[in-house]
Amino acid sequence: MRTLQRTRSDLAAFLLAHRQRLSPDEVGLPSGGRRRTPGLRREEVAALAGVGLTWYTWLEQGRDIGVSASFLDNLARVLKLDAAERRHLFLLAHQRPPAEPGKTWCVLPPLIRRLMHDLPHPAFVLNLRWDVLGFNAHADQLFAFATHAPGRRNLLWLLFTDPVLRERLDAWDEQAPLMLSSFRRDFARATQEADIHELVDELERVSPEFKNGWRKHDVHAPCNGLRTLNINGKAMPFEHTSLTIDEDRHLRLIVYVGAQDPADEAN
Repeated sequence: MRTLQRTRSDLAAFLLAHRQRLSPDEVGLPSGGRRRTPGLRREEVAALAGVGLTWYTWLEQGRDIGVSASFLDNLARVLKLDAAERRHLFLLAHQRPPAEPGKTWCVLPPLIRRLMHDLPHPAFVLNLRWDVLGFNAHADQLFAFATHAPGRRNLLWLLFTDPVLRERLDAWDEQAPLMLSSFRRDFARATQEADIHELVDELERVSPEFKNGWRKHDVHAPCNGLRTLNINGKAMPFEHTSLTIDEDRHLRLIVYVGAQDPADEAN
């Protein structure tokens, strides 16, 4: 209860501070001469946000009332909040950040590129469409990303169309459906993006295996853990993990590490 009361108090203070920072001119209202207090009046904010004065007053007083995401977006617009301030508003009002649509177009941060190349293990970066935005030499040795044109360096595309990757994955028939299930979760986050639909449509045309798997709508738990790769005629286990590298969860660094023998771990 104390935490909720503190959050409501912080929300009240946040709204008041941002209301007082705005002038009527900034929101298209007449100034009406001198004002006793700085900023907008409560009734002006309420009218611009499309709610009643009493209801907005209760919100600014920190009372326990529910608010919708659409109203918070309206309020963020009225108060001219930037992205960070809008996120903070949602955290105060809903105790969670706003739902953001996933993006497929992303730029690999230079620092992450440097970090990736400094790693002693195979590593590469994926966006929600599974485009391979960057990879180090160790990853290239495993997956031969550099042999493909940049526009075709897409892990899902290679999974179903590249015979080299198919051969690299031990028990492809078992691993491919699990990886497709992981992609489906990313697809759901970026379903408004045209390019991710184009990828799925093209794969359905060229790969009967993809088409059959995609239309099953299977969803499994994330497939981090062990993956067996065929290297020089030997089946070698790798541990792999996915690390989120941007605040909006659009980019992930995938790292593969050779699995240790349990006897070695005990020593």
